[in-house]
Amino acid sequence: MRIAVIGSGYVGLVSATCFAEIGHEVISVDNNAAKIAMLERGEVPIHEQFLPGLLDRHRGRRLKFSQSVAEAVEKADAVFICVGTPPSATGEADLSFVEAVASEIASALRGGKVIVEKSTVPVRTCEWLRKSLLLNGAPLGSFSVASNPEFLREGTAVTDFLYPDRIVVGADDELSRTTLQKIYEPLTTGSYYQRESFIPAPEAAPLKARIIITNARSAELIKHAANAFLAMKISFVNTVANIAECVGADITEVCAGVGSDSRIGPRFLNAGIGYGGSCFPKDVQAFQAVANHCGYDFGLLTEVMRINAEQRRVFLKKVRSALWTLRGKKLAALGLAFKGDTDDVRESPAIEIIEALLAEGAKVRAYDPAAIGKTREISELNGLEYAADAYDAMTGADALLILTEWKEFASLDLNRVQKLLKYPIVIDGRNLYERNQMTDVGLIYYSIGRSVAAPKHLTAAAQEPETEVVLPIGGLELPSGARSAA
Repeated sequence: MRIAVIGSGYVGLVSATCFAEIGHEVISVDNNAAKIAMLERGEVPIHEQFLPGLLDRHRGRRLKFSQSVAEAVEKADAVFICVGTPPSATGEADLSFVEAVASEIASALRGGKVIVEKSTVPVRTCEWLRKSLLLNGAPLGSFSVASNPEFLREGTAVTDFLYPDRIVVGADDELSRTTLQKIYEPLTTGSYYQRESFIPAPEAAPLKARIIITNARSAELIKHAANAFLAMKISFVNTVANIAECVGADITEVCAGVGSDSRIGPRFLNAGIGYGGSCFPKDVQAFQAVANHCGYDFGLLTEVMRINAEQRRVFLKKVRSALWTLRGKKLAALGLAFKGDTDDVRESPAIEIIEALLAEGAKVRAYDPAAIGKTREISELNGLEYAADAYDAMTGADALLILTEWKEFASLDLNRVQKLLKYPIVIDGRNLYERNQMTDVGLIYYSIGRSVAAPKHLTAAAQEPETEVVLPIGGLELPSGARSAA
């Protein structure tokens, strides 16, 4: 089929490229002339596994690029809207980009086309989109509107698209339903996976995609509910981690026990410095705004957001505990992106923590395999220095901070780390190591939800001052005496 994808950001570019990969003729549209020129040259503006290869395979063949919405719409059977829906000042999703695109689409509509909302939007956006198209001159009966939310994780977006847990189609008419079913047919029938050249499947991925057909409102709600639930799972395990640390338990062992329950599962049960990125923070806020419009006080989401913000402060407290004072301290920070395998630094916990450290007078030297360029583009971190690699960052540092879960940060040469650091202190916000791995090479190790680990000759240096410990859970206070010794 002929498909137009409006917007070439993380979702739009991956979707356009993957639609071409499964056999469709695709035009990817963006109003950024520099980005379109870059894509036409075969350059990829985002860090995403498999994307450069797919772009090279289909560019100029089944995948073309344009700045013209009208041109793309005229040639398409289906038009996917993949533009940004950032949070407004009130926390609601800002749909102005969707509305602007609707106006451009309306002027080019001829014949029965399906307009598909793929961006994450609040319930009833499809209804407003339909009204906007009509008000902007689209002939009655010239289009249908559907919802097809994306469930792509940055870093694994290509395989998430090609091997989805489910494809959700929210359609209120037969044309939308049959068109979207046909578009995804290579995945739902499994025919794509029988081709000679295809992207390899992740472990245990099904070779036929499940498709769920709902009405548009249900599809829109599925996306918000799914992201809010995952954010809740992260905040829950971080709260449990703080309790585990106070009572002398090990959060990794707790999560192994809890996650083995098939009703719960192990995914997203990883204690750390909280969620970030372009989806969870804004989607939780937007979902709460939807609940408020319905007259419902969704207090659970308020607590999810509060715990997530508090988790940064919990980590900063660890840094202060390890170093006493921060002014003038030289710190190595590994990670700038909000998670591993991506260059996205939007709402990054790592950036927020670095900003706080700089504000307290610390000197920070950071390294990230992919996100340094993006950090320089969107963040003004006065005093932040950038390192050439992980070991360059930690040379002569008073402590090493691990802020993003890149695979290479989980396989450092710890003997080398111990020699390069001024003080043998590692503060791991992602729990990438076992405690004994650090102590065996002479490092003092602070992590999330586990007591401080130190070699015997440095045990006294690792002890924390006797102060009251305040957990980010409804005012519950536990004395530091409840902690176990390192």
